Amino acid sequence: MRIKGYVENKQPILYRTFSGALEKGVVTHSYLLLGEAGIPLKEVALYLAKSLLCDHPHPLADEECVYCQRIENGDYPDLVILDGENQSIKKDDVLDLVSDFQKTPLEKKGIMIYIVNLVENMTVEAVNSLLKFLEEPTPNTYAILTSQNEAKVLPTIVSRCQSIRLRLSPIYEVIQEAIELGVAQDDAEILANFYNDGSLVKEQAQNAAYQSAKKSADAFFDALNQGFDYGRYIMEKAITPVISAREAGKSGARFFFDVLVLFFQDICRKKVGDEIKLTSYAKLIDDLANKLPHPEQSLLKIMTARGDIDRNVNMGLLLIHVANIITKE
Repeated sequence: MRIKGYVENKQPILYRTFSGALEKGVVTHSYLLLGEAGIPLKEVALYLAKSLLCDHPHPLADEECVYCQRIENGDYPDLVILDGENQSIKKDDVLDLVSDFQKTPLEKKGIMIYIVNLVENMTVEAVNSLLKFLEEPTPNTYAILTSQNEAKVLPTIVSRCQSIRLRLSPIYEVIQEAIELGVAQDDAEILANFYNDGSLVKEQAQNAAYQSAKKSADAFFDALNQGFDYGRYIMEKAITPVISAREAGKSGARFFFDVLVLFFQDICRKKVGDEIKLTSYAKLIDDLANKLPHPEQSLLKIMTARGDIDRNVNMGLLLIHVANIITKE
């Protein structure tokens, strides 16, 4: 994704704030980017890091210079990322970061940057260690923190950062933008729930793990519509081997469960007469809403199972367990 256009066109407050600070030479030592799920917080944080190092900022990173490309390729040793997206950030992670940043910068620019993505997913011990580091920043060291839930971020963290809230685009705008970029409507309707930008949706729609997971979810729901026994059979014999395969990785499983969650949310909406979101699947959702006896309970179990993915559970057993819950009469 070319994040440059996204920041310039869809995040005007961030663009004005950060570009003004760069032009005036008054960049704050720590920033906290706040945004709802779907906003590419980590990608934006990386773009700001590029902007601090870019050889030809105009006024932010051009994404073409050597430094921008090295950051894009994960080849800039004075940039460290602690990512809380899929697992919590531990105290040792922060201590390792602090230890690295107490050393002399490896790059001639002398600028060191660390990104903490989803700071709310840090352990209490990790937060306390980070606080000490934020309180006494070393020269030419910059922190970029992100959060999808400000209420879970300690006030002491917030008070030590300049907070910038990113704007969430309406989902219908994202869907339309993605369709205009050539994304199929069903992919656009699914992915716009997780990626708040048309170009990001297009990028993810081409992701092999996503397409495999979506194909598996489609097969499961089609089978389920033909009969509960057939749904369980397809889950066990056709879907489990695909989602459990080593090459699919955890991202494939997450995509699969994400699609299940969206389907069951719409099935629950349909049962109470609310408007559904996945209009491309309207007939299938209508059929399943009339057949599934307890979609609300199934939805809760699916969401719980989605959280179990990172606990290294047996994926095959997890998928079969979910299928049994869904088809329990």
